[in-house]
Amino acid sequence: MAITSPVLPLLGRGLAAGGAAGLATGLFSLLLAEPLMDKAIRLEEARSEAAHSHGAAAAAAQHHEELFSRSTQHFGLVVTAVVAGLALGALFAVAYALVHRRTPTAAPWPRALLFSAAAFCAVSLFPGLRYPANPPGVGDSGTVAHRQDLWLGAVAVGVLGMFLARQVYVRLAGRPEPVRQLAVAGTAVAVLALLFALPGNPDEVPVAATLLWDFRVLSLASHALLWAVFAAVFGGLGLRAAGRAERVTGPVAVTPAA
Repeated sequence: MAITSPVLPLLGRGLAAGGAAGLATGLFSLLLAEPLMDKAIRLEEARSEAAHSHGAAAAAAQHHEELFSRSTQHFGLVVTAVVAGLALGALFAVAYALVHRRTPTAAPWPRALLFSAAAFCAVSLFPGLRYPANPPGVGDSGTVAHRQDLWLGAVAVGVLGMFLARQVYVRLAGRPEPVRQLAVAGTAVAVLALLFALPGNPDEVPVAATLLWDFRVLSLASHALLWAVFAAVFGGLGLRAAGRAERVTGPVAVTPAA
């Protein structure tokens, strides 16, 4: 395998993987999650109309709907997913380059899978378990900033937790592999316990249980798809780059990903 991997090729690899992952996630959400969102919006409009005896609120809601039609929002969903994927790809490439600099002979495919799995846990799975996604229109508009702070705090805890898990694994080098893996699992459990010590969602969720469950499952599935596609593309491009380098410089011994 190649010993060196410049930052710019890694950045290009991250952008390509992020764009592909964002596109896949956007299309997935458009085809599967959007029907649920449409249903949730209709339920929210029905609740709003029932809560107001005057027609002004309904007229305002209708005016807002005309400004941003659902077809426009559908297109914006895919575009936003691609842009978010590109941003994640750039950040991922920088983090990958920092670790790759210390162990440049690690195999690119397992490392890409391992990093993507850790990123999924840090920014999607762990925060999503503490603060599950809710359909649009759910929650008091006055608590939006507070809920965003809670989510960002959960993401920060998840990222620091994954960093700590890696440090535990590295510092236990020389110990039996089951011991290292159990220590990492214990670290993940401690991170989850810390996450659930954070304040809960301040708003009620007045949505049918079936609709809420389906929406949250699809939301988590879209995150899983994002990181799965990202790992496959990033790792595949890494293998191709390593193969080209081998043809030029000859094979180089690889070390396990860490």
